[in-house]
Amino acid sequence: MSSKKPRRRSACPLNVSLELFGDRWSLLIIRDLMFQGFRTYKEFLGSEEGIATNILADRLRRLEACGIISTQREAEDRRKLIYRLTAKGIDLAPVLVELILWGARYEETAAPRALIRRMEKQREEFLSELRQRWSEGESSSVIPKGHGR
Repeated sequence: MSSKKPRRRSACPLNVSLELFGDRWSLLIIRDLMFQGFRTYKEFLGSEEGIATNILADRLRRLEACGIISTQREAEDRRKLIYRLTAKGIDLAPVLVELILWGARYEETAAPRALIRRMEKQREEFLSELRQRWSEGESSSVIPKGHGR
């Protein structure tokens, strides 16, 4: 028996991508996993954008269903889920970096200027570091303490 592929509005690669992760909440969850080191439901709820619990639960389920994140039970408290990006999820790093750079270039943001300069000038090194941190299971923030996103 073959698994049925989800019905898409079109086969355009941009459309397919946007159908998988294209709403702001999904991208912000991915951002928090990738750049802030968030791993728990409670951490996502504490994000400054103020996501509602029902939306958070739905987006986490959807991101897991499409293979962008994975979950595992925390060793100390088996009731708690730990969220992690999958290889498919970490492959979104260049997309998120470009969105961050675009936003910082054209709008006033709270992004640390030093971090933005590093992303611009040392893009490949920065992306390589993100991938390395992910492969090692590192969960600390890449954003210096005391700075917003």
